[in-house]
Amino acid sequence: MAKFYNIRDDLGRELRFEHVPQRIVCLVPSLTEYLFWLGLAEHIVGITDYCIVPAEQVATVPKVRGTKNPNCEQIIALAPDLIIANKEENRQRDIAALEAAGLTIYVSDIDSVQQAMACLQTIARMLGRSEQAKPLIDAIQAELALAPIRQQRVATAIWRDPWMWVGKATYAADLLACCGASNCLVDPAGRYPRLELAEIAALQPDRILLPDEPYSFSQADAAELQGLAPQINCCDGQLLTWYGPRIPLALQSYRRLLSGD
Repeated sequence: MAKFYNIRDDLGRELRFEHVPQRIVCLVPSLTEYLFWLGLAEHIVGITDYCIVPAEQVATVPKVRGTKNPNCEQIIALAPDLIIANKEENRQRDIAALEAAGLTIYVSDIDSVQQAMACLQTIARMLGRSEQAKPLIDAIQAELALAPIRQQRVATAIWRDPWMWVGKATYAADLLACCGASNCLVDPAGRYPRLELAEIAALQPDRILLPDEPYSFSQADAAELQGLAPQINCCDGQLLTWYGPRIPLALQSYRRLLSGD
């Protein structure tokens, strides 16, 4: 890699590097998992409380609080030469405060599997790990090349009290679309619109999905929703919303679920 190189983050901002970053703070749980997968454990100096995998490796890394309330003073004291953040998961004011301290921040912004794949490639290139990332990128592309078995109209809950649902302009919705799901929501109000159960019933979904995070939906919730759709499934929330090394498995698993296997 050249002594000097530039990388554009997902917001189009150009970041200039004089060397491959050696001290990384990651504020995005799914990308923390990816960094460890790339073999960068010795370079990860700070992560959030929600960066929980790989469990054994993250246990020894300093925690800088949550994604929405990071301890900026602690992060600055860690002297990272790269911070990895996300537009949705992290607050702009925290990013601005860290930039004001002279720190370099790569901000991801991911609304689709294709965008996730591009982000993973960029991060790997930024950190000198493009060859290590290639098998993952190849696996994602191979899964995306498979046509869904059939299309069905799906509503995916993300929270309750109030009930909130996965809108169309989200990574989760796109992943499901790649697997054969058509999001049945009409959602001009935002990425995670609030809809009561009667409103969901009126949309006549073929299937309702209840992931186990960020809200931990259970079979009790599924029983409560009986009659709203022909199929109601509890499902893996990390596979649905975490982009990184689990994307190929996510595509495989949700394609199987939606096909009835």
